[in-house]
Amino acid sequence: MGTNVFDREWDALIVLDTARVDALREVADEYDFITDVDSIWSTGGASAEWLARTFDEAHAEEIRETAFLSAQSHIQEVLDTKVHETDSSRPLPFKTLRLMPSVDIDELDKAEYLFKFETVGEEGPFGHTEGNTPPRYATDRGIAVGRQRDPDRLMIQYHQPHTPWFSQALAEDRELKYHEYDWRNYYYDTGDTDRIWEAYMSDLRYVLDEIEILLNNLDAERVVITADHGEAFGEYGVLGHKLGSVHPKVRKVPWIETSAVDHETHEPTVEEPDRSKMSREELDHKLEALGYKV
Repeated sequence: MGTNVFDREWDALIVLDTARVDALREVADEYDFITDVDSIWSTGGASAEWLARTFDEAHAEEIRETAFLSAQSHIQEVLDTKVHETDSSRPLPFKTLRLMPSVDIDELDKAEYLFKFETVGEEGPFGHTEGNTPPRYATDRGIAVGRQRDPDRLMIQYHQPHTPWFSQALAEDRELKYHEYDWRNYYYDTGDTDRIWEAYMSDLRYVLDEIEILLNNLDAERVVITADHGEAFGEYGVLGHKLGSVHPKVRKVPWIETSAVDHETHEPTVEEPDRSKMSREELDHKLEALGYKV
């Protein structure tokens, strides 16, 4: 079943998407806030499963003390509209989430839909039109909510280093390349893992740079950096991640303990998003662009 993060002690939890333990260990010496990379077993093999198993009824008391800011659109599907319980057209693995009773989104102290900023195909100041929600939105909203609300528990979910990997394209002012937006088929066609790993690690550093800003502008004694799940890059013949996966590169995730002090070196410019729901068509378009089958 894995370790539910609400069974651990933390004031702020930073959740990455598809971050592997070995990847964090590879870059640890580049960041002062990473002194040791431990690991836990995740509660899910994909984001939706992690959400359903983590925000379960057994942890309702802790969840009521938590402000959850998420750049991952599954928060709307799993905790708000609960489409796995109501939409019979969803794929079978997604519908199995109904077997994992989760709380309603209103049980949270606060919830923010950061995935509504700069969605795929939209222009914006921080990201790439072919990419996913840029990390700056999560950083800015984490700082703002930490300062203004000071919740007992603050959970911030970034989308990086999940595909499409766009940090290099953004830096070079170009469109995404084949391996950056469709790495699985690129791998099938070329067998080239070096280029895939380089792009993945670039987006990992991209989000860690943002986390460094966050940690210098937030007061939290106990901060943990972890991931909802990892990613398989061909180990044991597996690519990617999926609901129900028990692959060690998918289910084993980093657990990094650090702290944060607000030195007031950054002033957020991103305003609070409203929680109006995206339509099914908008969500499906976004999820398909990110490589999910819907």
